[in-house]
Amino acid sequence: MKGYCNAINKLPLILKLIFALPVLDGIIYGIYRICKGKVLWGILWIFFGAAIGWIIDILCIIVNKKVTFLA
Repeated sequence: MKGYCNAINKLPLILKLIFALPVLDGIIYGIYRICKGKVLWGILWIFFGAAIGWIIDILCIIVNKKVTFLA
């Protein structure tokens, strides 16, 4: 699980932004949150992130260079 988190953290900024697009965000960053230990938030993010949460992730990535909201 730590390998997945490390792989996501080491990605170039452009790939992080691409993965934060509507459908991909729910899956990729939902699993990321589960691997970080936020299981409930990760499961909810799979559905919420695909619908509206991707906007929050894009803003976090632009400002902090990584996903920080609920992760």
